[in-house]
Amino acid sequence: MDFGLTDEQRLIVETTRAFVENELYPHEAEVERSGHLRMERIREIQAKAIAAGLYAANMPEEVGGAGLDTATWLLYEKELGRANYALHWTCVARPSNILLAGTPEQRARYLLPCIRGERWDCLAMTEPGAGSDLRGMKASARPDGGDWVLNGTKHFISHADLADFAIVFVATGEEDTPRGPKKKITAFFVDKGTPGFTVREGYRNVSHRGYTNAILEFDDCRLPASAILGEVHKGFEVANTWLGATRLQVAATCLGRAERALGHAIAYAAERRQFGQSIGKFQGVGFKLADMAMELKAAELLTWEAAWKFDRGTVTEADMSMAKLKATEVLAMVADEAIQIHGGMGLMDELPLERIWRDARVERIWEGTSEIQRHIISRELLRPHGG
Repeated sequence: MDFGLTDEQRLIVETTRAFVENELYPHEAEVERSGHLRMERIREIQAKAIAAGLYAANMPEEVGGAGLDTATWLLYEKELGRANYALHWTCVARPSNILLAGTPEQRARYLLPCIRGERWDCLAMTEPGAGSDLRGMKASARPDGGDWVLNGTKHFISHADLADFAIVFVATGEEDTPRGPKKKITAFFVDKGTPGFTVREGYRNVSHRGYTNAILEFDDCRLPASAILGEVHKGFEVANTWLGATRLQVAATCLGRAERALGHAIAYAAERRQFGQSIGKFQGVGFKLADMAMELKAAELLTWEAAWKFDRGTVTEADMSMAKLKATEVLAMVADEAIQIHGGMGLMDELPLERIWRDARVERIWEGTSEIQRHIISRELLRPHGG
């Protein structure tokens, strides 16, 4: 495994970081204090991201994306992750890879407009009574003639208010397993404006201000069979095939924020003087910086190793879970210690540290909680021994 960056990777990192610092940082205070990202601002930054070649960079070249390998994509995600989440996720959008699973007709209708910046997608799995246990979902679809009729509720659906359509996972049957009955799941495209489909305002969230969540309600929502993504009852297979790397994406964005927080802590520890010397020379502060840097390096190595394995087809579920788990927990630690080093100023919104601290909390919950990641890791350890 080569730890050096290629010339292309170095250029992508430099270009993305410059864009983040020049086009995203200046608008963070507005979004943080208002809790809202204006559409005029979105379109303004989106146009610049498209012109810079940074928009939809996660997609293959054949559909108009940048065609980055996994490691390079995560380097790009790390740089974007430094900024307010709403700004980088909405204005420098990365459409869900699951759209690549669509038919040619579905790609033309859903994927390509997202890559061009004409439409936005959202992914709807979580329900009030089914978070980590997706097989426990109650939202369902039943066949009716040549159509399917959806009923149920989804919540915590990110940016669904902005999205033009949702990719919705619902139960479409049941199967017997050694552990009892399990739901069969199917994924559907549902366009905004479809009768029976309502998007309601979600919850006020302490993390990622400006990045909204919504409640989706389906009341006898009728869809044609052509709205199915993948095959009937094969929704989990589609999700597992196309969404596995999202844990690495979360890890990478967390690394970016942790690195930004550490940078502030180092600079402050070097400049701030107490008792006749910089506070970084006091063991209590210096050791904090050393631990922060060491833990961040460990999280980076786990993430880059998983990316390297992903491109070689050897990555395991445990590899990706370790990366996600370590990066999210390191971000929480680094953000907290950076504030401690700054003292009271660390909690003021003149600095990004209080935001990074708040934003860090959700990372250990979404895309699989820390407990779920530990379950995946331990399961892989025990499986060869019959556990």
